[in-house]
Amino acid sequence: MHLRVLYCFLLVGTVAVFCKQNKGHVSVVLLGATGDLAKKYLWQGLFQLYLNEVNSGHSFSFHGAALTPAEKAEPLLFEALKSLSCPEDVPPDRCALVKDQFLKLTRYRQLKTSENYTALHQDILTSLAEEGLHEAGRLFYLSVPPFAYADIAQNINGSCRPPPGAWLRVVLEKPFGHDYESAEKLAGVMQTFFREEEIYRVDHYLGKQTVEQILPFRRRHQKFLDPIWNKQHVERVEIVMKETVDAKGRTSFYEEYGVIRDVIQNHLTEILTYVAMEVPRNLSNSDEVLRAKLELLDSLRAPEHSSAVIGQYQNYLAQVREEMEKNHNYFTNTPTFAGVLIYIDNTRWEGVPFLLVSGKDLDERTSYARVVFKDNAFCVHKQSKEETIKNSCQPKQIIFHIGNGALNFPAVLVTKSLFKPSLPYSQWQEASDVPGISFFGQPISDYFVHRPVQERDAYTALISNIYRGKKGSFVTTKNLLASWRFWTRLLENLNNETPRIYPGGEETITLLDFVIERGGLRFVSKEGLEVMGMDQNTNSFASAQSIFLGNPMVSNWAEPLIQQLAQDIQTAAEEAVKNRGIFHLALSGGSSPIALFHRLYKHHFGFPWKHTHLWMVDERCVPFTDTDSNFGSLERHLLQHVRIPYVNIHPMPVHKNQRLCDEEDKGTEEYALEISALLTNSSFDLVLLGLGNDGHTASIFPGSQDGITGDKLVVLSESPLKPTHRMSLSLPLINKAQKVAVLVLGKGKHDIITLISRAENKPVRWPIFGVKPNSGQLVWYVDYDAMFR
Repeated sequence: MHLRVLYCFLLVGTVAVFCKQNKGHVSVVLLGATGDLAKKYLWQGLFQLYLNEVNSGHSFSFHGAALTPAEKAEPLLFEALKSLSCPEDVPPDRCALVKDQFLKLTRYRQLKTSENYTALHQDILTSLAEEGLHEAGRLFYLSVPPFAYADIAQNINGSCRPPPGAWLRVVLEKPFGHDYESAEKLAGVMQTFFREEEIYRVDHYLGKQTVEQILPFRRRHQKFLDPIWNKQHVERVEIVMKETVDAKGRTSFYEEYGVIRDVIQNHLTEILTYVAMEVPRNLSNSDEVLRAKLELLDSLRAPEHSSAVIGQYQNYLAQVREEMEKNHNYFTNTPTFAGVLIYIDNTRWEGVPFLLVSGKDLDERTSYARVVFKDNAFCVHKQSKEETIKNSCQPKQIIFHIGNGALNFPAVLVTKSLFKPSLPYSQWQEASDVPGISFFGQPISDYFVHRPVQERDAYTALISNIYRGKKGSFVTTKNLLASWRFWTRLLENLNNETPRIYPGGEETITLLDFVIERGGLRFVSKEGLEVMGMDQNTNSFASAQSIFLGNPMVSNWAEPLIQQLAQDIQTAAEEAVKNRGIFHLALSGGSSPIALFHRLYKHHFGFPWKHTHLWMVDERCVPFTDTDSNFGSLERHLLQHVRIPYVNIHPMPVHKNQRLCDEEDKGTEEYALEISALLTNSSFDLVLLGLGNDGHTASIFPGSQDGITGDKLVVLSESPLKPTHRMSLSLPLINKAQKVAVLVLGKGKHDIITLISRAENKPVRWPIFGVKPNSGQLVWYVDYDAMFR
């Protein structure tokens, strides 16, 4: 390990060497060195640290560590290091030289046992002795799951502490617990091995450039803000983080944490403290900053049951079932959206609502803190464009725009009706290339807009602060527990709350809009399903007739509803046999029809089975003997109990030539020909459909290319759930039927029923909307559990 090169820097081009007296050696150990976070951000942050400090007088060494043996991990590590880059203002020659030095100073270590840590400790001491250097400190960055903290902490403390006189800094990544109790327990473990000043809990939002600027901005503009930064002048504060991505690929994490634990308890709460805390006299004093934050957290008013509204995007349940291999009966109340109302019980903020909002699969990606001021002025005189800067009737707001969104860069915005801000010119500049957009209801020209001179990643700033020992940007144990004390109570209140289902993206429209009412929050639009002519007090012995999505609907409790549907099917069968001597019935798979099958064979002895042809609406591409086979279910629950001619049974040909649903076998064409040959105009007498939680029907799923329109009668399709390959009647074929019945049972279907009752009629997004019989009738059969839960 050649360490002396670290404090001599060659200036390429001038061939001059500058050497400084070594201030001591710093060893950096990154555990989880080949993980996603390390590859995306941490190695780049460490390289930037070295680039900034290479001529500071300290020498460095970097150790990438993991549990994997070196022969497997080293190629992964150095592949990640190839992508390291320098800021644009660094000359290419200097960048290449420093990067080469950084790579030479980086080694991989397997850290699995206490012996591994002892060996690392001894290697550091031996190398320093050989080079004649003294040790300044050691930095351990734990980019690993929290369950690994205890063992690593014990090994660092027991086998790898630096000698007296050198500092130790141990960095932890969130999550820091699941609730107050688990956070307290985890904190207790860390305090067993480390002093508080040695622990650095990272919330990367505290490294965001705009978030870093909140306290300096408040201090710099104190003479303007002191009179108005209070309950007399602030109408509300919004702290928002919206995402367009969903939780796909992370559902196991999200099932444990949800949106409040994932981002609101930490990121947004930290921003709230910066906006609302009293500004310390000395911002460079970490103790003062952390003390003021703790005072603010301790003054948060205990949340009420109505302090939050929660939602869940429509496809989340299907993603959870697939990724976590849950069965079709699994349901979850995990929120992927939350709006939370917080009040602060102190003299400055009493009565001012702070709204913390975050969600996945929303209409835009953006994050910001927005302070909206009260506006009690009335201006009689119409102001000209030139005069609007001093117009007291212009809306007044200050926005700390963290990133993304329409502006698409970090920025601090102040309406011109307030004051002209002054930010440090070495770091911030007035934006000159602002797009001509409307921003929070005002033209962007109504704002003073400042942006960073050079954008940089949050982890770069935080790693630099760790190296310098600046604890003000990190989460202390006291602050962590104070935050969890507040949030755990709210989370317990929400345990039994059912989130509102929203379609996601642009199509969510106003479904998640909420208002402040009587000290709490409520959604603007009603959650309850509105059905024309429906009386929720209908007795359980008579099925209610009503209208749903413009079509007749029959509703009742599940058992009498099934009884009514069975009777309606028999009536349709008897009428068809009387008129034409034959009845063609197409049945869907799934669990909902099973109760109907039992009802038909147990109670409808007069059903004309010998004149009935049974067809499949859809089938999974599995052998008929497989438990997932729809035909297998039909055979077990109906066919073996009724006397129906063998030639009248028409399973879908999914298994041919020892293959399943192979396009070359033309199973779809074979089934379509069979239908055309036996059914007049390919028209079924009755088709029984179900409704999936994502709006699919038959095996036509959202986003399907085939089966929604076109002239194909039978199609192959792909399901987001296993088994993924299916065969299905197309919607154009279903729409030729004389009658279509849609059966919807159980509490698990409440969300989709509610959603489609308000959603835009788009069959590609919700295929059930594509069921529109050409000349026949569509009837919904929905039980009370699905309607009202």
